[in-house]
Amino acid sequence: MAQGDIRSYAVQARSTDTFGRVLCHSRNHHFIVDGPVQNGCPGEAVTPAELFLAGVGACGVELMQVIAREQQLPLQKVDVEIEASMDRSNPVRRDVTVFNAVHLRFRLDGVTQAQGTDLVDRFKAR
Repeated sequence: MAQGDIRSYAVQARSTDTFGRVLCHSRNHHFIVDGPVQNGCPGEAVTPAELFLAGVGACGVELMQVIAREQQLPLQKVDVEIEASMDRSNPVRRDVTVFNAVHLRFRLDGVTQAQGTDLVDRFKAR
């Protein structure tokens, strides 16, 4: 593996004076994350699950742009909607909490249907 292939990321999180509210930062960016109201937390700020899904969605948008550039496709705009559900009464695994279902919907402007399908397939393969 070449040295340039290794990517490292760091995020810090700490409790605040408000139960269930977390102060996070990465590099010079600071943001608040709230636990969900179902856990007795404020639920006012983005929750950990929403933040996770936002990361997946942002990754999808960015990778679509990168793949389209690699394929020299005229992609003009990418929108992604991501939805997930978690049924705590019917867990996928008993040892960890994971989503039961996750659905991504991409909208791509500037490419044909065939090119868009190819982009999504390439995204899935990454």
